[in-house]
Amino acid sequence: MRIVIDAVGTDNRPAPDIEGAILATKEWKNTVILVGPEALIKKELAKHNTQNLPIEIVNADDVIEMTDKPADALRDKPNSSMHIGLNLVKDGSADAFVTMGNTGAAHAIAMLSTLKRIQGVKRPALSIIYPIYGKPVIILDIGANTDSKPEWLAQFAIMGSAYAQNALGIHKPRIALISNGEEEVKGTPLLQEANAILHELPLNYIGYIEPPDMHNNVADVVVTDGFIGNIMLKTFEATTRYMVNIIRDQLKSSWRSKIGAALSRPAFGRVRKLIDPAEIGGAPLLGVNGVVIIGHGNSDAKAVKNAIYQAQQAVLGNVIQTIKADIANMPIGSNADGTPEK
Repeated sequence: MRIVIDAVGTDNRPAPDIEGAILATKEWKNTVILVGPEALIKKELAKHNTQNLPIEIVNADDVIEMTDKPADALRDKPNSSMHIGLNLVKDGSADAFVTMGNTGAAHAIAMLSTLKRIQGVKRPALSIIYPIYGKPVIILDIGANTDSKPEWLAQFAIMGSAYAQNALGIHKPRIALISNGEEEVKGTPLLQEANAILHELPLNYIGYIEPPDMHNNVADVVVTDGFIGNIMLKTFEATTRYMVNIIRDQLKSSWRSKIGAALSRPAFGRVRKLIDPAEIGGAPLLGVNGVVIIGHGNSDAKAVKNAIYQAQQAVLGNVIQTIKADIANMPIGSNADGTPEK
């Protein structure tokens, strides 16, 4: 297997990107292709013992910044690590692309310039994988499509189910729509129409759930539009940071608390591992014609390594081929002439 790594994706590039790639090659022995400014990559690699490791370098002069607008990155930086890396997947020179860089730019370049959409997919979806009690839950869309249509949500469910089953190893993944209540009469017109479509598809669709239900292990694939998904994601992240800060402050508030904190350190370590996003690393951009895994800009080497693992699992699970088949076999909507739209 050959996995392309955007060597200048993280906020602290290229150190975490390259160290994570080295950790991945040592553990799984697959080839990694580091794409970015060649001199910069070689300088960082020289800090590590990479003898006999399957690491290749492909030069890319342009660097996409986190502050770059997606349209500008797409148009003005054709020699970026994202353009060149994604084209390696497009032409068959690599099996997957991993980046911790600008999410909007990766989405735009993959969809509009390089890989393009899978035939029949109306809109690709950004996703995130949350570890809930140590088990992965995939949530989509989290921002690619802020103004969605019912059939798009239905396709998000199809693609999320394919990924959960084939890459995450979840048998008959349970699919749910996020709503303001579990009753069928709840939800916006968008949700009600999507709910009706999903009930007709051969998926393990369980209906509506409310956001708190996500933490009760009731669903494996959680579907929403990009507007709600993005707000929900940011709320979860902010709440987690808030609670961690409160607990930390209280554990330092007295000598008794400090003793209790010391005694509880192993338990806190286990909790941190259960909820740490770095344990997942990254999540797929679903709907484009190739495996693309996107992670956080503040990722460390462990997160990069685990994002590479996600890419490998998607390739091994034939996720792209499965999505193609599922989209073709479950047409949603119709063309202007009344024929099924695929």
